[in-house]
Formats: sequence, C-alpha cells, structure tokens
Amino acid sequence: MGEQGPLAPGEAWRAVAACFLTTFALLSRHRIRLPKEHVGVRLGFADGTGARVYRETRLGSGLAKDPCTLVVTFRLRLVRGPAHALFRRESLLNTPLFVGFPGFTSKLWLTHDERDRYRGVYEWDGPRRAERYARSLWRVLALVSVPGSIRYAVVPGMRRDDVLAGPRPVGGPEPEAAAWWRTAVGT
Repeated sequence: MGEQGPLAPGEAWRAVAACFLTTFALLSRHRIRLPKEHVGVRLGFADGTGARVYRETRLGSGLAKDPCTLVVTFRLRLVRGPAHALFRRESLLNTPLFVGFPGFTSKLWLTHDERDRYRGVYEWDGPRRAERYARSLWRVLALVSVPGSIRYAVVPGMRRDDVLAGPRPVGGPEPEAAAWWRTAVGT
C-alpha cells in the first residue's frame, strides 16, 4: 500500500456517480441486505480503542472470490455528544456511496470510538478495487471530516471475519502503523 490520498477529483466523482446508478439497480433487484448477526458486537483495536457494530450491509452472499479486508477511518467535523446518534441513523442514506462500487461484498458500520473516530470494516473482492473505492470515498469524506483524519488499510487475501478474529501476521501496513485498524485479542 503506497502513500494514501484521494483520486483526482474528476475521476473520484465519476466513480461515485457510477456507484449511485449501480446502487439503484441493485436496490430494485433486492440484492442489498441488512443482516443483524454482527450488530451489537464490540470490536477492540490494537490502539486501545473499541467500537460497536451498529449496522451491517451485504451484497448477495457477502463473500468475495478474491477476498481482501478494507478498513476505513475518519473523524466527523462538528459531530459531538447526541449528534453521534443522529449521524448513525442518517448514515443509512450513505449506502449509495459504496454498495455499487465494483467489488463491494459487505460492510460493518462501527460507532465512534473513544477518539471520536468512525470505522467501516469491509470485505472487498480484489485489493485494487478496494483501494480505488477508498481513494474515491476520500473525496466524499473530506467534505465532512476533520482534515488529516481519513485513513484506510487494505489487507489482501484476508476475509473480513478472519481479520476480525484477532491479530496475527497478515499482509497490509506494518504493525506499528496498523494499531488503529488491527483487532485486539480478547475484545
């Protein structure tokens, strides 16, 4: 994974627009699911923070042929206290920003952690597709996030649930840089 940053504006916004169109086709075919099996589960991270899953979104089986895990984090501007609950309810409206991207299979939406960071934990079909999505999403998140708070990690060859099962040597960023996304034992 190279230096992180957004795609060029035109490229990113075209990708988001195409995602929107695909999402509405998926909705019309009833392909998008909101399973409850992970809702309420608390995930702890190696940096000492933790958050609960408040929603899961899945396309079809939710399993990728060329699996990778993508974890995205950001801090929202101007969202504090009771506004977090409002954001979690409103965030369902953000589904068209990701579910229609090529390679999306599933997402766990996490509440804000002790540092007010939100995380999305995805299973994606193909690491290049996951990276393209994360770099496109960056443009959208930059509109509402604290500058410098957007980060992502792509872990090739690992299913989301395997990454969530706990830390062990996996691909992706070096361990020191991975504390914000790597799950911790016993949480």
